[in-house]
Amino acid sequence: MPTPFSLFDAWFAEARVSEPNDSNAMALATAGADGQPSVRMVLLKGHGPGGFVFYTNQESRKARQIAERPFAALLFHWKSLRRQIRIEGKLTTVDDATANAYFATRSRDSQLGAWASDQSRPLDARATFEARFEAMKARFEGGDVPRPPHWSGYCLMPDRVEFWEDGAHRLHHRRLFERAGDTWTESLLYP
Repeated sequence: MPTPFSLFDAWFAEARVSEPNDSNAMALATAGADGQPSVRMVLLKGHGPGGFVFYTNQESRKARQIAERPFAALLFHWKSLRRQIRIEGKLTTVDDATANAYFATRSRDSQLGAWASDQSRPLDARATFEARFEAMKARFEGGDVPRPPHWSGYCLMPDRVEFWEDGAHRLHHRRLFERAGDTWTESLLYP
């Protein structure tokens, strides 16, 4: 029986070939203590049996919601393939070594932007952000840009993964994987 991870790998490989932009884009849904849901697009930066990893400013709205309720849902929608994958589970913060290693692969401007941005907070004018960005360029000129202490990654360990494929006349195919401990079970869902 395939695992949700092996099936994800196969579908993701196809998406990387067929999707024109950001095949690793996924919707991330979170909710804070008030229960109000919020969804936004983020980029998948790692995946496997250990979970699904993305990175963000830990002072952002999404990170505050994760701190209050460390559960989330992910959605990959690959229109060119007429497929989607829904993933639900618990989030944990990646370790510093993992966050540092990924941060080092980002473009210098992206690294500087992580220092300059107070993500999700009110901004009085674009010029304010641009001035902060220029200040960070000057601060780190001639050297490496270290990972800011408020920037890291999260790993979603799935408990539920659903694979959806479009079918003629809306007779779609849905496969559901659910985890109990270390064991995955697979079933079908009505379209």
